[in-house]
Amino acid sequence: MKPIYEPKGKAKEYGDLAINIYTGCPHRCYYCFAPNVLHREREQFHSVVEPRPGIVEATRQQLEREQITGKLIHLCFTCDPYPTGYDTSITREIIKLLKEYGNHVQILTKGDGIRDLDLLDKNDWYGITLDGSEPGQHLPEGINLYEYRVRSMTKAKIAGVKTWVSFEPVLDAENVLRMIWAVYGLADRVKIGKLNYHPSEIDWASFGREAERICKMLGYDYYIKDSLRDEMRE
Repeated sequence: MKPIYEPKGKAKEYGDLAINIYTGCPHRCYYCFAPNVLHREREQFHSVVEPRPGIVEATRQQLEREQITGKLIHLCFTCDPYPTGYDTSITREIIKLLKEYGNHVQILTKGDGIRDLDLLDKNDWYGITLDGSEPGQHLPEGINLYEYRVRSMTKAKIAGVKTWVSFEPVLDAENVLRMIWAVYGLADRVKIGKLNYHPSEIDWASFGREAERICKMLGYDYYIKDSLRDEMRE
């Protein structure tokens, strides 16, 4: 097993290297591409969430064998590095390894990774996903999902870690436009992408142009994903 790999296709827009730590993800996003990519039944993917067997030692061996150093490594594409409700100590071990060999990490989570902020520094990135549906959703404890995710990103910002938001896929255009305003000063970078492979009533060209106008006005470091950029050109 070679856990660290070079992303292909749309995933390449997120980083040069990546690693997927778990076998599944409990978030049950209907738009999740991972079950198809991994050729797994969707219910099994969402209910069987455990560390990939032997991933820590395999990562150590690959780092040593290939002398991987000085790279920004994305956590994760086909899973969440902090699956809610599960033991994520393996994620901490992986981060320690990557850092030990002189690499940096780019975290993207819908969970809460603040327990590992002590491992990160100014060259690492802590990111959250916001698709616009969060304001109407709450955790079992009654906490608003938007506030929960932004709070964890804020703690990373205070800790001196670089922060980012992935507005992808956009499910509610108006909410996302408001969120781009709301996270100004908290997010060092934003990436914005459309909903692919599912029907949507969003006018993507109009949304993309307005999102870019706001980003430029606020002086964001921002990136429009290729599929949305293509809509904006039409």
